[in-house]
Amino acid sequence: MLIVEELHLLLLRSDGRVESAASVHRLYGEIAAVIVDLALHGRVTVTAEKNPAVQVISAEPTGHPVLDASLTRLAPLSGKRLQSLLMRSKLDPLDDVVASLVGQGVLVRGERGFFGLGAERTPEADPGPEALLRSRLAAVLAGTTPPTSADLTLLSVLQGLNAAHAILREESNGASSGQLKKRIEQLTAGSPAGDAVAKAVNAAVAAALMVAMTPVFVAATVG
Repeated sequence: MLIVEELHLLLLRSDGRVESAASVHRLYGEIAAVIVDLALHGRVTVTAEKNPAVQVISAEPTGHPVLDASLTRLAPLSGKRLQSLLMRSKLDPLDDVVASLVGQGVLVRGERGFFGLGAERTPEADPGPEALLRSRLAAVLAGTTPPTSADLTLLSVLQGLNAAHAILREESNGASSGQLKKRIEQLTAGSPAGDAVAKAVNAAVAAALMVAMTPVFVAATVG
């Protein structure tokens, strides 16, 4: 399963709606995750700068519909900064991710909220994949299993969205929000390659979130 598909499962509640802790800024996390997926498939690179750029190095299809659709949308934007890409709604992989998970039998298409006018709900048809995923992340956080690039990306994205503690409350074994943040930072810093991509994703998601929240801060200050 792709990282972006795993992230989507973590962000969904049992009723098929996105967790409130990440609902407003889900876009940033899922674009970041699919970019990492493309990097792991050798289609893009993320530069090692403070404000990294994303370079498309191959437009050859991967054979996975989610990745190939995202690659097509991303190709004309090669060289753009990661932070700016996260805020582009045209790069949102949501529809492709949902279609893929429905096709795998993991999700099922449900009703639309708000009298049929709201977002489509996609509850889980098979809770097994998410249960295994959460078990895996719990083991990583506990230190009993070494983290993979996928694990580090998921943890970094959730932390960047300020949603890690809300979504991984049970998996963090009673850790506070601050303790979980430190644990995720330790895991990223301690990975064999330093996991530069995970660090870049965390920083870019957090920066995009800050930019999005700035008008709210300003309005609150003025008010």
